Amino acid sequence: MKRTLIVFCAFLYSCNPDDNTQPEQPYGKGVIVVNEGNFTDNNGTLSFLPTGSPALSYDIFLKENTRSLTGGVSGYGEVNGKGIILVDNSGAGQDKIEIVDAGTFKSEATIPSAEIENPREVVKVSNTKAYVTAWDATGNWPDTYINPGYIAVLDLTTNKLTKKIPVQHGAQSIVVSGNEAFVGNIYSGRTVISVVDITTDAVKQTIEAGANPQVIGVDANNKLWVYAGGALKKINPSSKAIESTVKLNPASAGQSPGKFVLSHDKKTLYFTLSAYDENWNEVGQVYSTSVDATTINATTPLIRKVFYGMAADPETGNLYGGLAPSFKQAGYVFRYQPNGTLIDSIKAEIAPAKFFFRR
Repeated sequence: MKRTLIVFCAFLYSCNPDDNTQPEQPYGKGVIVVNEGNFTDNNGTLSFLPTGSPALSYDIFLKENTRSLTGGVSGYGEVNGKGIILVDNSGAGQDKIEIVDAGTFKSEATIPSAEIENPREVVKVSNTKAYVTAWDATGNWPDTYINPGYIAVLDLTTNKLTKKIPVQHGAQSIVVSGNEAFVGNIYSGRTVISVVDITTDAVKQTIEAGANPQVIGVDANNKLWVYAGGALKKINPSSKAIESTVKLNPASAGQSPGKFVLSHDKKTLYFTLSAYDENWNEVGQVYSTSVDATTINATTPLIRKVFYGMAADPETGNLYGGLAPSFKQAGYVFRYQPNGTLIDSIKAEIAPAKFFFRR
């Protein structure tokens, strides 16, 4: 009898009260691909690409919850094991934030449109808090940004919004550095970066930067990069002073810079230069420059493609590009070594725009 009990206990792993073995979760190390979808079709999705594999898992929210997100996906982030999905529906009053378990992607909570309107980007602030930039309700062109934007403060202990911090019209890009968040916008009628104290959840000051400033990130020299007023600028995060402007000379007239991404070591800046042809197709290339450069002469492209979205893997340094042939067909994810050598390409879903790296 005693031997039988020992074998039985060993089989069930139940005799050791300290055994904390957990079942493997389906979404571990890898990359969450944010497929924006076609705005009027409200068919944005999230895909998962596991580390070391080209096998993409499609529409993982639908797979795990048997319902679609029913909107475009404008952003994704994670805080302490929770995934935060920003859903932007083309219909008025139908936007939302979906909160999931990041390992299983099972739904935990939904913040409805009554509390959020036009969410744009999400960033981790602490282990219990995230910031979500939002445009608020919009109007018709040319008066699109009829309301000031805001930052929605998301408490991940309760899965609720606790505050809205008013900022400029068209609030979008956001970078957290130290105890502050720097918030840019995409509205040409606004020229300031809002500086938010993340301990008080209040705007403490603004920085005059130039038309519709896009906040990019903090480099290896602890300089905040911003694209504003048609120029790249370096800002001292401590003094808030614009310390230098980097002149960018495009290879061809009529090209516009965009898709700015800092490398994993923060020493290189990747960006695209592109224009639109007679059929309104975007054409261009990817370039790179040292963050120490004072002038950028974009003569030799790193990659002879232009992407809908780009990101750098913070662990490997590999560059990810999302290609969107159209908004009615599947896109592709291209992976490159930091020197521009193609690794592979993987069929994705509609309009792969952003990437979240899970490590």
